[in-house]
Amino acid sequence: MSRNKYISVNLFLIIGISILFTSCASQQNYLFNLDDVKRAVINYEENGQYHKELREVVEKAEREFSQITPGEKSVVIFDVDETSLSNYPFIKQMDFGYVPEQYDIWEKKGEAKGIKEVLELYNYLMEKGFHTIFITGRKLPSYKATKNNLVAEGFSGFDTLIVKTEDDFNKTALEYKSAKRTELTKSGYNIVGTVGDQWSDLDGPFHGIQVKIPNYLYMIK
Repeated sequence: MSRNKYISVNLFLIIGISILFTSCASQQNYLFNLDDVKRAVINYEENGQYHKELREVVEKAEREFSQITPGEKSVVIFDVDETSLSNYPFIKQMDFGYVPEQYDIWEKKGEAKGIKEVLELYNYLMEKGFHTIFITGRKLPSYKATKNNLVAEGFSGFDTLIVKTEDDFNKTALEYKSAKRTELTKSGYNIVGTVGDQWSDLDGPFHGIQVKIPNYLYMIK
């Protein structure tokens, strides 16, 4: 399946954000003022573009999953942050910076809002008979708050929530999530799809249908 299947192109954001957070792969010097890029992201998030793109992603995903008849252990894996729960108000409040200690406090408050389009996809899959599991990069101390937050925002009935333990701290997101999906497969699950805002949520073994949720806030490898 092509990575572009679930991505609509927003050229300004793609160029601006990629240059701010990664080294420029081109010989050309495309540079944007940081404040301009922040305003572009705010406009994208708050003026309807984000939800329009997200709606297109979810509708395509539902068409893909409609072609599958779930078996007894067919499961779809969901990411949490910027996939199922939105941290955008907090990220904006932090001026798009990242302070781990402040982010940990935010997670433990359990106040992130559910992303309604993803919740609709989640409910569609549950009604169709799929199992659902959450795999998140959040750490064990945030487990209870994260689980309660998900349930409070409508994501109920999932088989389990998997968070990072100490053994996972030195792994990249791709290594960690690939390993957890491999463990689930060995335990008898048939992973038919993965839903996430980062390619590190989706790539690696046992991913099934890859549903890429738009995220122009940050990148995790």
